[in-house]
Amino acid sequence: MLKSKKFDSPIGPMIAIADDQALYLLEFVERKGLDPEIERLEQKTGLTITSGHTVPILSIENELKDYFKGKLIQFKTPMHLFGTPFQKCVWGELMNIPFGETRSYSDLATTLGKPTAYRAVALANSMNQLAIIVPCHRVISATGSLSGYAGGVERKKWLLDLEASVIKRRPLP
Repeated sequence: MLKSKKFDSPIGPMIAIADDQALYLLEFVERKGLDPEIERLEQKTGLTITSGHTVPILSIENELKDYFKGKLIQFKTPMHLFGTPFQKCVWGELMNIPFGETRSYSDLATTLGKPTAYRAVALANSMNQLAIIVPCHRVISATGSLSGYAGGVERKKWLLDLEASVIKRRPLP
């Protein structure tokens, strides 16, 4: 059985879905396409989602509070990623982008050894089901513009500004 819990954040309500071991989904409640995403999760797991909480849900809720206060730069809540091998590679590279830094879709494609696959990287990025902790907000266009964030460009800017302000206050090693 999977449990879901909605909670508030400084940039809007979020929903977390997890079992007793790991987080499966973390999204903004009003994200476009969220309902079909949740239905796909139920189909992939074969599990029903009910309201409630688990240790991973409580963990990510507490970690996000610290992140939004500028006190946390790396998440430790266990997570479960559903995706193709290519998507998982892209998401792994997203998690390698240092806190407070950005990369372009083409940078990620090059890092993956597929320099012409920037559109595939962008698509994989958009399929990420773990907002903020798999930091797709750190991916920008090759021109440096903020684009392509399912949570909205305003949230992307807010998250990048938050991380930049934390770095200014206390540079990371």
